Amino acid sequence: MYKAKIFVNYKQSVLDPKAEVIKHTLHRLGQANVRDVKVGKYFEVLLDGAEEAVNAQVETICDQMLANVNMESYRFTLEEVTA
Repeated sequence: MYKAKIFVNYKQSVLDPKAEVIKHTLHRLGQANVRDVKVGKYFEVLLDGAEEAVNAQVETICDQMLANVNMESYRFTLEEVTA
């Protein structure tokens, strides 16, 4: 069994309004050295199967459902889980 840890964020070319609000608020709170903020989504998915098959399945899940590939990028890691 594998645990997929999936991180989804906007692509560099896409404006992230939530991240901009957080950055500006941090500046107003005196955190002037904050250069950039990224807001994203995090998912954990448990899957049975061989590592290669699970890797391909997670790619498909991300492309079809978890990420809008026109605006977002994703990355994931697989962690083997023992029952």
